[in-house]
Amino acid sequence: MNVATEDIKNIRSALTTSLPDADPEETAEWLESFDGLLDAEGTKRAEFIIRALLQRASAHSVAVPFVTTTDYVNTIPVDQEPEFPGDEEIERNYRKWLRWNAAVMVHRAQRPDIGVGGHISTYAGAATLYEVGMNHFFRGKDHPSGGDQVFFQGHASPGMYARAFLEGRLTEEQMNGFRQEKSAAPNGLSSYPHPRMMPDFWEFPTVSMGIGPTNAIYQASMNRYLENRGLKDTSDQQVWAFLGDGEMDEPESRGALQLAANEGLDNLNFVINCNMQRLDGPVRGNGKIMQELEAFFRGAGWNVIKVVWGREWDALLEKDDDGALVEIMNTTPDGDYQTFKAESGGFVRDHFFGRSPQTKAMVADMSDEEIWQLKRGGHDYRKVYAAYKAAVEFKGKPTVILAATVKGYGLGSHFEGRNATHQMKKLTLEDLKNFRDHLRIPISDEDIERDTYNPPYYHPGAEDPAIQYLLERRKALGGDLPKRRDAHADLKLPEDKAYDVAKRGSGKQQAATTMAFVRLLKDLMRDKEFGKRVVPIIPDEARTFGMDSFFPTSKIYNPLGQNYISVDRDLMLAYKESPQGQIFHVGINEAGAVSAFTAAGTSYATHGEPLLPVYVFYSMFGFQRTGDFIWAAADQLARGFLIGATAGITTLAGEGTQHMDGHSPVLASTNPAVRTYDPAYGYEIAHIVQAGLQEMYGPDSEDPNKIYYLTVYNEPIVQPAEPENVDVEGIVKGIHRIKEAEIDGPRVQLLGSGVSVPWVLDAQRILAEDWNVSADVWSVTSWVELRRDGLAAEREAFLDPGAEPRVPFVAQRLAGATGPVVATTDYRSDLPDGIRQFIPNEFATLGGNDFGFADTRAAARRYFHIDSHSMVVRALEMLARRGEVDAQVPAKAIEKYRLHDVRAGESGNAGGES
Repeated sequence: MNVATEDIKNIRSALTTSLPDADPEETAEWLESFDGLLDAEGTKRAEFIIRALLQRASAHSVAVPFVTTTDYVNTIPVDQEPEFPGDEEIERNYRKWLRWNAAVMVHRAQRPDIGVGGHISTYAGAATLYEVGMNHFFRGKDHPSGGDQVFFQGHASPGMYARAFLEGRLTEEQMNGFRQEKSAAPNGLSSYPHPRMMPDFWEFPTVSMGIGPTNAIYQASMNRYLENRGLKDTSDQQVWAFLGDGEMDEPESRGALQLAANEGLDNLNFVINCNMQRLDGPVRGNGKIMQELEAFFRGAGWNVIKVVWGREWDALLEKDDDGALVEIMNTTPDGDYQTFKAESGGFVRDHFFGRSPQTKAMVADMSDEEIWQLKRGGHDYRKVYAAYKAAVEFKGKPTVILAATVKGYGLGSHFEGRNATHQMKKLTLEDLKNFRDHLRIPISDEDIERDTYNPPYYHPGAEDPAIQYLLERRKALGGDLPKRRDAHADLKLPEDKAYDVAKRGSGKQQAATTMAFVRLLKDLMRDKEFGKRVVPIIPDEARTFGMDSFFPTSKIYNPLGQNYISVDRDLMLAYKESPQGQIFHVGINEAGAVSAFTAAGTSYATHGEPLLPVYVFYSMFGFQRTGDFIWAAADQLARGFLIGATAGITTLAGEGTQHMDGHSPVLASTNPAVRTYDPAYGYEIAHIVQAGLQEMYGPDSEDPNKIYYLTVYNEPIVQPAEPENVDVEGIVKGIHRIKEAEIDGPRVQLLGSGVSVPWVLDAQRILAEDWNVSADVWSVTSWVELRRDGLAAEREAFLDPGAEPRVPFVAQRLAGATGPVVATTDYRSDLPDGIRQFIPNEFATLGGNDFGFADTRAAARRYFHIDSHSMVVRALEMLARRGEVDAQVPAKAIEKYRLHDVRAGESGNAGGES
């Protein structure tokens, strides 16, 4: 079991081990003097003196190492612990009931006829961490502060259900519906925190590990944004995020720590449940995850509080005059600590305290049972309370609390600290009885044995003093948690005139759809009532999107302001930062941008203050890079606009494989909350945005919890004005005809979307001029919405065979449109192929079905054969098979247009920024 000290990383700072001691006697005198100060004045005075000496040493260029880790003991000394204000005996009583009911709920869900599983061990180990917060810190929405935001650890959800059961918020029938959301409806409970599935209960989805930490950071930042912009007073609200130590290996868990430090988010508290176990085994078997995290967070600029040992250790540490016990604590790796809790008190005596004569003597008078009862700090109410109180009182930095716990605490030898405990879903009869005895639950053997798959829950009745105490504590703190509300302040939407400029077109000038959208966004932001609610979110590419024009007036949000002389201060579009800035400029950080989008897009529920996030980004770095974050945003019922700019597999000329987006609408189509559009013109964008705002915040919306994804491009074209009698319904639902055939001849239908529509119009001209073929041109604003509508119509017919089948919208619009259909886009053919089954006509798709590459737009489009001449040839081939044109015509067309020569392509121009 012994491991050499030098083989263990992240255990001590080794402040003196690398330096020789030239005068041990003098060193001893200094240490003795410090010990005297500590005894006489206490830890606070000692801390000040040490800090003063470090400052003086640094001023005289004495090398002062950066202390990344402290000893493996509690950060808060015993003499600085505040008095615990609650009734610990009562709180301990109902914490036992919570832990029993949580375990029974999961156990029942694993009965043979159901077998849906659940997680028992996480909450069993973290109950104290949650209960101290629920009884003394976490404020509900009825609190004068406005309430806290609590990101509950996903696998601990059974504990939150168990508490709601004791509070009377959930019934036994609902508890029995755990993980049976449809079959037990309306009494089903979601497996994890899923606001979309339980919109009155859960507020933040957290179980996709790593996303919760980032979202919590940006939630705290958005709280300050609301306050600094004068939209809501959030000055007394705290954000709490509960995380696992294994979860901290996710890059997303650590990736935004610097933002919290840079903005001084002292309204943010991470609580990391350091049970030393991930899903399959130890997090750091050979090291110490708590020490590693301490170093990492301290280096990132956070305030760090460690809660390692329970109060039972205080007397032993007080006797540790020579530091022998602390030395063993420092040098024992996590793998050993895990093993200790899976063994016995005698084993701990031999293999932990037995590592030195001094420590062995310390526990000589203790029984094995007393040694076994030496708790980890995360199971001690007083230690956890002290840490939480210090966290909320700390100013200037975010705080992380590292709390040592045991996974499966109290569940018995089959569960506690075992590698497999995360996957264990049910208890044996022996486990149930032992767990009952450990918790002193007044349930008889007979009651448990009656049906071992359905042991009884325990509730002492609503009038029990402990239940009354529990309810009173929540009432004093502002009401139930978790709790979600979606009532919000009224949001007055812009008048029709706000969209006029977008509908006028660009006249003789060329403008990309990105510019058309940005101009519309600027007009919306000018609206007196609505404009202040818009939150533009951009990574480090504002100038690419033409959004640098926002800098001087809207300004970039920075809670610290702009405390430097800007290099471009004399320019009209100078970079301007301000605490009142409206633009959320996140830097090169797409995950952070989506987290900001989520926090803003759910502000209507979190704060009762609606915001409209508009996140503009390189389309390739959206659903591909941050799809999981967007899924969590949908789960959290976010509302807002995602704008995939520089879209397409050929349009971002010159950039190459990792920048070319040929698939984002396909990926977006898999998210049921996302409406996906690929508009070609500014007037289409105007109607889609207006419809989106009506759906999100209009009075007649059936489902306002939608995210609109629009792909826009950097290729400039002449933007046409909105035509008279424009088909607004067609634009919003997915397809409208923009140009009818102008000649008589064999008939085809040409479909395109987004940047491809100009090529489609060109194909119409070429077919008429060169081959006397007549073509109608359709702009498909949303292949995805057309497919969803078609699938919905099929499902309706399937489930109600006696009713008249509904005709899908795309089939309605193409009714009477004769001839074969040829569709092209700047994406994979999968996208237009989605509507194939709903069109009775012969149907062909052209798509970019390979990696993108750097080249001219025209060459790339010819390579993929998605350009105008490729459409012409494809249409001629289909007509030739039908006998409507000569069989030799397609071959002649291929030769005429040099279809195999990428240098012969003509679709597209060389303009636009990339």
